[in-house]
Amino acid sequence: MEKINFYNKKRWLIDELSSDLVQIHGIKRILHETKTRFQEAQIVNTVTFGMCLVLDGKIQSGEKDEFIYHESLVHPAMIAHPCPENVFIAGGGEGATLRDVLLHKTVKKAVMVDIDEEVVDLCRKYLPTFHSGSFDDKRSELRYEDARKYIADTGDRFDVAIIDLADPVEAGPAQMLYTREFYQLVKDKLRPGGIMVVQSGQSGWMNLGNFLAINGTLKSIFKYVNPYQAYIPSFVDLWGYHTASDDLNAGRLTAREINSRIA
Repeated sequence: MEKINFYNKKRWLIDELSSDLVQIHGIKRILHETKTRFQEAQIVNTVTFGMCLVLDGKIQSGEKDEFIYHESLVHPAMIAHPCPENVFIAGGGEGATLRDVLLHKTVKKAVMVDIDEEVVDLCRKYLPTFHSGSFDDKRSELRYEDARKYIADTGDRFDVAIIDLADPVEAGPAQMLYTREFYQLVKDKLRPGGIMVVQSGQSGWMNLGNFLAINGTLKSIFKYVNPYQAYIPSFVDLWGYHTASDDLNAGRLTAREINSRIA
């Protein structure tokens, strides 16, 4: 838990944005910290962004602005599909991705696969405004296993696949889930007319590496790939996303189509 430090008689969380740039968050309280089988996890109440999930020293979601990240991730793909009924979520331990998926009335089943049950339990306990009870919705199916193994073995097919994983840091639990092989596995489990969306990491001019690599990988697999971004204050950067499909071009939706699907 070396990312928590004292400076000027106060407690601070040091979030490394890159090898030579950090953001320092004032801390009100550390509610829980542990080392799971897969990663270091903390629930921290920060001065500026409220309750935060921190994994391996990096903020994953902040109470004050998590809605920007999660709405940007979920709704473009869900709206691009005319009738999303069966949804796959890789990662998403806070439950906020699941929460936003279940806002769509057409959804009959949402399968959330996260490798770290302990992190999900922490979020269930300490971050109720993030998941808003979505874990207990009758349409939700929670599975605690490797998302790659699940998608390779499952007989289910999905209308929308949402890849909401931690960044592909070396030796991290999500490292092997940002590969051509994994994206191809997901594509093979999409129903006709299905669409995938990926959180693609930092997309500001200083940290484009992962975003551009994911863009190139997806373009080698899917016919239609649409990159987009949103500014996330707690990340202090633009954050990238990609939709990908052989059948749906999310970037070509008309205003009338969008309005009819969110009505």
